Amino acid sequence: MEYTFAGLPLHVLLVHAVVVLTPLLALLLIVLAAWPAARRVLWVPALIAAALLLPLGLVTIEAGKWLEQRVPPAPLIQVHTAQGEDLVPWLIALLVVALAIAGWALVERAARRRSSPGNGDPRGGAPSRGTRVIVGVVLTVAALVVAAGSMWTLVQIAEAGSRAVWEGSFSDEPLEG
Repeated sequence: MEYTFAGLPLHVLLVHAVVVLTPLLALLLIVLAAWPAARRVLWVPALIAAALLLPLGLVTIEAGKWLEQRVPPAPLIQVHTAQGEDLVPWLIALLVVALAIAGWALVERAARRRSSPGNGDPRGGAPSRGTRVIVGVVLTVAALVVAAGSMWTLVQIAEAGSRAVWEGSFSDEPLEG
């Protein structure tokens, strides 16, 4: 398969999307885990984003492997390529946290429907306050851990990639044209 778009290597285009969307999704998951009102509204977009980010990351990695075979060998590129797949477990973890948040949002929604006026029991089998607090704390901690891990890994990979591309290839002084 050829990984190009409009004559450019696809990796150099897709990597920007992964670098922007991963921290945005991680931040959104933290907000949704900690803030029930936001979770009620934004769990679907977060789940869709997480479900799309994983294949986007995988395609970006494959496009990077394709590109590596088409540039002169260099230790910095090899380091960058070797680190690329380290992001995959974190992308999977972001998806798992998004699924957990979505599941909890559905439990909360069902409990709200059962406790609506005219349904008999005002509690309607809703989770207790203690359960809601515990689940919220667990989801928030999970989101924080996954956000920190994915960000740290992403920064390491991106730093190696930017060094591979830019180290020694620019001047500290403007070039005379």
